[in-house]
Amino acid sequence: MKLSRCAVYVSLLIGLVAASEPQMLLAAREEKHLLYVAVPGIRNYVEYGGIGILVYDMSNGHRLVKRIPTWEVPDGEAPENIKGIVASAKTGKLYLSTPKRLACFDLITEKKVWEKTYEGGADRMAMSPDGKIIYLPSFEGPHWNVVEASTGDLVTKIETKSGAHNTIIGLDGKHAYLAGLKSPLLPVVDTRTHTLTKRIGPFSDFIRPFTVNKSQSLCFVNINKLLGFEVGDLKTGKLLHRVEVAGYDKGPVKRHGCPSHGIALTPDEKELWLADGANSMVHIFDATVMPPRQMTSLKVRDQPGWITFSIDGRYAYPSTGEVFDARTKRLITTLQDEQGRPVQSEKMVEVVVSANGKLVRTGDQFGLGRKS
Repeated sequence: MKLSRCAVYVSLLIGLVAASEPQMLLAAREEKHLLYVAVPGIRNYVEYGGIGILVYDMSNGHRLVKRIPTWEVPDGEAPENIKGIVASAKTGKLYLSTPKRLACFDLITEKKVWEKTYEGGADRMAMSPDGKIIYLPSFEGPHWNVVEASTGDLVTKIETKSGAHNTIIGLDGKHAYLAGLKSPLLPVVDTRTHTLTKRIGPFSDFIRPFTVNKSQSLCFVNINKLLGFEVGDLKTGKLLHRVEVAGYDKGPVKRHGCPSHGIALTPDEKELWLADGANSMVHIFDATVMPPRQMTSLKVRDQPGWITFSIDGRYAYPSTGEVFDARTKRLITTLQDEQGRPVQSEKMVEVVVSANGKLVRTGDQFGLGRKS
């Protein structure tokens, strides 16, 4: 009797899963995946897309959907370059930083909600997963401002005296990683107390872009003077590996002053993609082994300074504006604006919207690992 009853339960369960699977697939197909690209996102060069937020339909050939206005530039003044971009599906807000300010935009109305300036300016920030707190570096200054995301009000300051620059908050929201471009050490902050708990390194030179895996056991770090990257242990604080790109020489770069400025994990953490400015290349490494092993390279149309991925890992986005199929490594398309100009930006983020217009989830600008 027990066996037959169990068989009935199993049959019912299989039937429910089978019945729900088409609906789940249909819901996934009906989701709209949008890529928000902030410009000017290569310094303040307006020739790479003008001024504003360009929105692309990722599921429809990365077709340009619209341009959202950001700032008017007074006559005779230079535009402000975008330094960072973050978004939250929980709050429906998107944030942009420039060297002078931080601004909050409503993703539904596309209107600016607030805009504020802070002591020391602003750089590339990160937001907690619940959308409540932003860690905002001063512009290459001595401290980070911890900001209430809903209002822009200052919560506290964290002083590192490291040339505040790039910021990551882990996907579990427990720790923030504060990279200064004047220090070889990576400070780690407890986001509950906003206090420094330890420093990772030292690395071989000052830290530039970096990324971390989902478990926050490893960080992959660009440093000055290295065509390649170093790997740090986030648990012990030790430098583990130094990896140099083979077959390519260092050379002069247009921006950032370091050979490799841009590094990202595929969401499944199987590959690590690395920018090579002097050679206008992206180098791909097998990240399933340690140290990561160089596999192949892709040519891009300019000097890359950043790399990120779609949430599902299907698309790779170097800052030079190409869209690559991350699995096949084939070029799919290149980003253009409504005037047909080639778009380049180091500041972009994915926003997923359901069929009924509800914000579902958002990606990140840092190419963070998302391995389950």
